[in-house]
Order: sequence, then structure tokens, then C-alpha cells
Amino acid sequence: MSARRSLGRRFGWLWASYAVSAYGSGLGFGALPLIAVLVLHASPAQVSALAALGPAMGALIALPLGPWVEVQRKRQVMIAMDLARFAVLLTIPIAYALGRLSFGQLLVVSAVVATAKIAFGAASGAFLKSLVRPDDLLVANARFESTTWSAIALGPPLGGAAVGLFGPVVTIVADALSYLLSALGIAAIRGHVDHPRRTGAARVRAGEVLDGWRHLLTHPGLRALYLNQMLIGGLIMATEPLLAVLLLGELGFAPWQYGLAFAVPCVGGLVGSRLARRVVVRYGQHRVIRTVGTLRAIWLVGLAFVQPGVVGLATVIAVELAIIISMSLYNPVLATYRLQQTPRDRVVRTLSAWSIGSSATIAALSAAGGLLAQATSPRTAITVAGLLILASPLLLPRRPDADQPAPEHSARVPTIA
Repeated sequence: MSARRSLGRRFGWLWASYAVSAYGSGLGFGALPLIAVLVLHASPAQVSALAALGPAMGALIALPLGPWVEVQRKRQVMIAMDLARFAVLLTIPIAYALGRLSFGQLLVVSAVVATAKIAFGAASGAFLKSLVRPDDLLVANARFESTTWSAIALGPPLGGAAVGLFGPVVTIVADALSYLLSALGIAAIRGHVDHPRRTGAARVRAGEVLDGWRHLLTHPGLRALYLNQMLIGGLIMATEPLLAVLLLGELGFAPWQYGLAFAVPCVGGLVGSRLARRVVVRYGQHRVIRTVGTLRAIWLVGLAFVQPGVVGLATVIAVELAIIISMSLYNPVLATYRLQQTPRDRVVRTLSAWSIGSSATIAALSAAGGLLAQATSPRTAITVAGLLILASPLLLPRRPDADQPAPEHSARVPTIA
């Protein structure tokens, strides 16, 4: 079983570092929208703008980073990105204590965190591919996925309680410190060769900024999954600030109830991620991607029927549970396939392109959702998102070809089309 399979001490340090930052982010889940609503009394359009503009600016800043990160030592890049997030998040409690916190500052912090997240994710994907054997990639990705959902299961209710007891910025402090501890953990990884690889000229060409998209859009399987993931992720994330306004504002949920509504369903993330390897072994990679990728799309519209009180809380929990079980099974399979089908010398640029595209889509759909909510209501905007996401399975790959990993360098081998 994957839960008992040893991937070595170096992976253990990487996993521990990821866990620390994941649990810190779990405590700070939804912290920026929460602060915007409770401290700055932001409108639905402003909350959605925070969810949209921060990732959009982050994606723009991260655009040239892919080729640069490709030729850097990935461990050093990961440490630097953790330290950047630690520093920028600490500016929020400092400004709050001085009475100088502003909506503009939240936007800047969101952009810096988004940029660092993209660069860190790209570097860590390349680092993981060089750290574990190809046969262990799904096991490793499933462990990260399991950690993510367990952190969200425990973090939000604890974060909500902490906000109630100590004020709205305490979870930001915890999140910032978690990135510092993560950087220290990654620095402890020793004995692994992490030399950058290049097959062409020593200098980074301007055209290399687009190499990740070239790989994604010319590989039939990755192209279908990329477009599908952008639409699914964008619509789900676009509902998060709208749901915050609906639950905390219109329906009068307390912060701890808001956290609980997202924490309890995350137990489903442990179920899905632990099943990923066994389900792929039994049914095959393509069938899992096709079937579970479809299941992710059918639940979101249920959030449009949330009501006040216990019934409303139960509705949110049920819908989120169904979404999370599907996502947690699907995500490690997708992450593994993406690494398998990307040459080693193009991993960072491909993952950067994937993250930038996802961030840009989230930004665009969050902005559209905010405008629609302002013109109508948050509930109407959530309903529209839930209906649109039902079309996303049409973008999934329809047939499998021979499953083969990508070669070391840039030739592309399609396996799902």
C-alpha cells in the first residue's frame, strides 16, 4: 500500500516541509477575504477583485520566471519563495497593529504570494521528479494530496476559533511562520544532486517563456487536461469569495461555522488521495481521469441552494464533500501524468505555464463572478458558475493511446488523446 511505501529520507524532509506550510495555509484558509469582509467591510465586488487581481498580477510577474527557474538550483528557488511569502505575509499584522491596513496592501500581498506559489510549485515539481523513481511519482503526489486535505480539514476550524479569540490577523501570522519552517526543512535536504540542466545555449532566450505552453498545447492529452483544469479550477475558485460573502454576510454564519463548512468535507480528501494508486492500478489512468474528471463537475451547483442555519451548513458540507473526494482522487493522477509526459528539461516551464494559465483563468472568472454578484446577487453568480461547470467534461480526453513516459529531453510522446 502506498501509505507504507518508503520513498527515502530526502523525500521525508520534502514532505515534512510541505506539510508544515500546508497546515499553516490551512489555518489561514480564506484569511484575506475574511479580513477584507470583517476588517475593511469590503463589498462583494471588492472581495472578488481581491481573488482576481492578486492571482492575475502574480501570473503576470511569474511569466518570465519559468525559463529562469529552469536553470537555477530548484532547492534554492523553493527556499527563496518560502522566505518571500513569510516576509510579505508579516506585513499584514504589522499594518493592522499600526492601524494602517488597506485594501491595496491586501492586493499586493495576494500578488506576491501568488507569484511565489507559481515559482515554488514549478521548482518543486522538477525537484520531485529528480528525487523519486518514476514508479513512485503517483505515491508521492498522493501523499502531498492527502496532506493538503488533512491540513484543510484541521486548519479552518482552528483558524476560525483563533480569529474569534485573538482577532482577524492571527492566522496570517501562523501562515507566515509556516513558510519560514518550510524553508528550514527544505534547507535540511542533503545529498541530492540538484544541478540545472540545459540542452541549448547558456543564456535564456526570450522565446523560452512560451516553451511550456508549446508543450502543453501540442501534446494532445495535456492540451485537453489543461483546458479542462483551467475551466474547472477557475469556476470552483470563483465561487469561494462569493460563498464567503453569502455565508458571512447575507446568511449570518459565524467565522467558526464558515471554517467548519470547509473543514469537515476535507476528510474526503484523505479518502480520495489514499485510493488514487489502487484505483489507477485496477482501472487504468485514462479511465480514472475520464470518469473522476466528470464527477468533479456535477456538484458545484448545489451551493446555490444554501439556506441559513443547520440545513444550510449541512448543504455546504455535503456539496464540498462530494467535490473534494472527486478532486483528491483526480489531482495526484493528473499531476503524475503531467510529470510523466513532460521532458526533464522542460518541467519547470510546463508547470509554470500550467499555473499561470490557471491563475489567469481564476482571476478572470473571479472578476466576472464579482461583477455578476454585484449586479444580481452572490447566489445568482454561484448558480451561473455551477451551470457552466457542467460543460467541462466535454474538454476531457476521449481515448487512450499507449502509456509511455516522456523521454529525458524535449520530444513529446502523447498517451491520452
